[in-house]
Amino acid sequence: MPVFDFNHAPEGPKEPECTYEIFYSSQGETSPDHPILILDNSAGRLKHHSGGIFTNPSKKTAFEFKDEGGTISANILKIDARFVSLLKWLGENHINVRLSGENQKDGYAVYKIREMAFGGGQKLSAEDGFLQFMIERLLSSDAPFREIPDEDEMESGDSMKLTSIQSITDFITCAGRTLPDNIRLWARRNLAVARSHEVSAEERRHAQRALSIMLNIQWKGNYFPAVDPDEARRILDEELYGMERVKQRIIETIIQINRTHTLPAYGLLLIGPAGTGKSQIAYAVARILKLPWTTLDMSSINDPEQLTGSSRIYANAKPGIIMEAFSIAGESNLVFIINELDKAASGKGNGNPADVLLTLLDNLGFTDNYMECMIPTGGVYPIATANDKDQISAPLMSRFAVIEIPDYTPEEKKVIFSKYALPKVLKRIGMREEECTLTPEGLEAVIDLHRNSSGIRDLEQAAEHLAANALYQIEVDHIRSVTFDEKMVRELLQ
Repeated sequence: MPVFDFNHAPEGPKEPECTYEIFYSSQGETSPDHPILILDNSAGRLKHHSGGIFTNPSKKTAFEFKDEGGTISANILKIDARFVSLLKWLGENHINVRLSGENQKDGYAVYKIREMAFGGGQKLSAEDGFLQFMIERLLSSDAPFREIPDEDEMESGDSMKLTSIQSITDFITCAGRTLPDNIRLWARRNLAVARSHEVSAEERRHAQRALSIMLNIQWKGNYFPAVDPDEARRILDEELYGMERVKQRIIETIIQINRTHTLPAYGLLLIGPAGTGKSQIAYAVARILKLPWTTLDMSSINDPEQLTGSSRIYANAKPGIIMEAFSIAGESNLVFIINELDKAASGKGNGNPADVLLTLLDNLGFTDNYMECMIPTGGVYPIATANDKDQISAPLMSRFAVIEIPDYTPEEKKVIFSKYALPKVLKRIGMREEECTLTPEGLEAVIDLHRNSSGIRDLEQAAEHLAANALYQIEVDHIRSVTFDEKMVRELLQ
């Protein structure tokens, strides 16, 4: 019987050496100067476009491709930290890809990866633009924390949605630590439920739906770029006439970002009469911050569950309005416009819906009953509007920087009507400005008729009425233009 010599046992497969180093980037676009990864091309065999597969998937050390001289293996030298998990997934599943790159002094800089249309890929989600979707999602993510462990021809993937279990599974794998830690762990737990045959079909359906909602949202970091005060002023001037002190106060509040690169500690509460431009200001701030926006009308909310969602124990359970707002926006950084905060109802005995907003306003995270997960809210900038601040609770008031919006003076209303409201209506209905004009007395009459109206909505309706009447006279009576004097204005608008 042969004796086995433990001192000279045959060596097993050698663990592949990890040749690469990780670099950390938050660049939103790739180029030879900002690559996804860098390969060793000392042999000079990699071309501008090279097709092959990633090998040594346990360590991700090489890219294997073929040319006239046979099969070549090029070691990976550097990888953007956001793409470590994606390259591991590509290698483990033997997915054929085409790299686009350029030779640089430190190696072959890869700035595009596309799936090849033949051979390889066994993953269903590798089709239909998943790879391009995944790369775009990773590029729009912030660099993961530096303590990240190394373990774990469609040009655009923007329209793709993660709905199938396979695409959700692959996304969780490829996204790695670019997802917030609590969402990554939540996703793994819900994925286990969605795949389990030990729970009901209803539970599996809810888990898969929640995963699809959560993972189709781009969970961004809390870093915000500086705000250009001149650009902010230009946008406010476009949306709001006059009100210099109000504009100054808004700019003072939001340019705090320039020092901290985080959102201000307090949102904005705009208080003033109806029609004074509170909503326009909110939209303007969203433009200044370059963020999507969503609106929440508190006057229509009478049950806190409308905001927090319903538990999955119910067959018709669904997320709340706040979670749906994130889903519609498609990202976690957004301007949340809360209209008519002073009209928030007390509800039907289930609590005050307005109080549910406190966790959202504190930027400490918001928990939706359907999602069963704390949603990061550090990138949410709340802007509330109200007519009467006395109807708002003290806890809610304390979460905002309050800006009072005064009503317009008669002189300001003249300018707004003649320079903004009427020209805007004429342009919309295809009339030239000279086809519908007012005498000075006619303009005075418009303002006098609306002297008891707050804001400018009634003035905008008056502009519509005058323009429509002028157009009627031009088309039916075949006159070239209409000039409204005081008598004509009063006969038409009274």
